[in-house]
Order: sequence, then structure tokens, then C-alpha cells
Amino acid sequence: MEAASPVFIGTYDHAVDDKGRLAIPAKFRDGLGARFYATKGLDKCLFLFPEAEWQKQQAQLASLPLTMRDARAYSRLFFAGACECELDKQGRVNIPQYLREYAGISKDVVVIGVMSRVEVWSREVWLEYSARAEESYEEIAEKLISGGGA
Repeated sequence: MEAASPVFIGTYDHAVDDKGRLAIPAKFRDGLGARFYATKGLDKCLFLFPEAEWQKQQAQLASLPLTMRDARAYSRLFFAGACECELDKQGRVNIPQYLREYAGISKDVVVIGVMSRVEVWSREVWLEYSARAEESYEEIAEKLISGGGA
């Protein structure tokens, strides 16, 4: 029987050190596993995927037609921005400079669990994003529940 996929939940405040290392919250370490993937996420955050979820993302994007312009563009950015990651003995991961620049990360970050992935946000960007999203939280929920899309 296949092991259940990890479910990531919660919000944790952390900091990136001078060498670009981020301590992954202890509650997320086992779910991410020994080897995981980081890439440019949406809304100026970084996505961290465990191996199994990375494979699902890869298969989903590979199934899109090569003739579809948006599929090509998204796949290029998604995979070109990706890197394989491993935790050090202290549970830290080195976030490459190009990913830190993309997400506007200099020091203070917010690490959140979003079901099958972990997201890493600049604290400032997260506070702005979450404030805007919370204003329309109920409206968004209503649209999604009623099948109206976003």
C-alpha cells in the first residue's frame, strides 16, 4: 500500500542567514524528505515540493500540449527556476541567490504549509498578500464552493 502523501499546514516565522540558508520548520522536514525541489512559485513566493509531489507536477506539465504557448512559458519558468535541495544536519536548506531575488527574500521569511507543498515568502510580501486576500476571503470561498472559479 502506498504511503500517504504529507499534508503541510501552519505558518512559521524564520530568517535566512548571511549564507542564504533557511532552517526548515521541524514539522515540515519529514514530509519534504531527504531530497526535495524548490522553484519559483506564484505570487512572488517559492514552492518547495517533496519528491513525490514534484513527480506529479512534472507529469501534469508534461501532459500539456507543446503547441500551447502558455504551457511552454509556464513550464520554462517553472523548471528553469528549479533546483534540487537537501537539508544539512541542522535542518537548513541553502536557497540559491536567484530564487531569493525572485521572491524578494533578504532576511525575514514566512514559511507556510499549503497541503502538498511548502511556500517560502518574504515576510513583507506575505503580509501584503495575506492582507489583500483576507479582505476577500469569504467572497473567494463562495466562488470556489459554488464552482464559479477564481
